[in-house]
Amino acid sequence: MSDTYAVVAVLVTAAVTWSLRALPFAALAPLRASATVRYLSTRMPAGVMVILVVYCLRDLPLTESRAAAPTAALAVTVGLHLWRRNALLSILAGTAVHVALAGAVFAH
Repeated sequence: MSDTYAVVAVLVTAAVTWSLRALPFAALAPLRASATVRYLSTRMPAGVMVILVVYCLRDLPLTESRAAAPTAALAVTVGLHLWRRNALLSILAGTAVHVALAGAVFAH
């Protein structure tokens, strides 16, 4: 009896897992032709980045010296991305500027 119960439990678990993993792909198929989804796919990456920047910098007092590293890193990241259009390059350069300046500011 317990062997049958275990087999049924494993089969039910496998069926539920497979269904839950297949569901997003089945739901995505009709959405591919949607004008709303196409619009969101072009606008959301920039919107998400703006939200992240505002969230990260919202409590940063611009009058204190500790604001220099994030502000300079943001300027380098945005400027480099607008110039070269390479996300990886701009993110790495901005991170390097932030680490270098944060180390210099907090070293004292």
